[in-house]
Amino acid sequence: MTRSTVAALQIGAHPGGKAATLAQILSYEDAILAAGASLVVMPEALLGGYPKGEGFGTYLGYRLPEGRQAFERYYNNAIDVPGPETEALAGLAERCQAHIVIGVIERAGSTLYCTALFFAPEGGLVAKHRKLMPTGTERLIWGQGDGSTLPVLDTPAGRVGAVICWENHMPLLRTAMYAKGVQIWCAPTVDARDIWQSSMRHIAHEGRCFVISACQVQPSPQALGVNAPHWDAELPLIQGNSMIVGPLGDVLAGPLKQETGLLVAQIDTAELTRARYDFDVVGHYSRPDVFSLTVDERPRQSVVFKS
Repeated sequence: MTRSTVAALQIGAHPGGKAATLAQILSYEDAILAAGASLVVMPEALLGGYPKGEGFGTYLGYRLPEGRQAFERYYNNAIDVPGPETEALAGLAERCQAHIVIGVIERAGSTLYCTALFFAPEGGLVAKHRKLMPTGTERLIWGQGDGSTLPVLDTPAGRVGAVICWENHMPLLRTAMYAKGVQIWCAPTVDARDIWQSSMRHIAHEGRCFVISACQVQPSPQALGVNAPHWDAELPLIQGNSMIVGPLGDVLAGPLKQETGLLVAQIDTAELTRARYDFDVVGHYSRPDVFSLTVDERPRQSVVFKS
């Protein structure tokens, strides 16, 4: 069976916090069931939130007390993995008989990670990927993942991997994922720009894979109580533009703009062999005699105890 239905759920983190966001996610159960989706991808930082426009009181050389308080609130809205939120998502995956890929803010000690979690109908939480390189000032609030969380999983829809937001612009990470045999490229994001759509089409065409980009959609900064003085109040803070792309770069569904909803497409992984006939980026179109890539997948810890 090479045909399946896949979906991107375009919603935003609820201003009421993670409990309200989780309730919003669970409210789409009937829609997922009605679509018959075997894979559902949800946006970056959906549980925990993406604090666009927030400065966390940081200036070069010093931090303000109110910024520390803002970080404390953000930390308290993040989730533990595993925890009650992951249990609820595992239940959703089981009831819908769908694999789920979702972006969360994960607590680990006193550090936060921007993470993609993988859920299976049988087995619940089965894997995670921590964002390797937070973008720009995201580095103020998120730690860096290591090479130990780069999973590609077999699912009934195909081999699934996840790359978060601007990680998609990292050529060597893309190469590593292609080499792992990814067939369905999941891209949780908060990048709603037109150029992002070009990137998604490029990755689908380069990797000869299906791409599911799920982006948050958020109201204006004022509606969320965020101080973003340079943002046009007439525009949504994050506009969505979730989309599903085929292996030759053709758009199968979307982009869905400035509204919530479940974006659905039919895919057939049998198309991948035909698509790779003239371009297999890590196969016959590679030049291992000239180029090579080494990926370190060992977990990295700052303190190791030996006895």
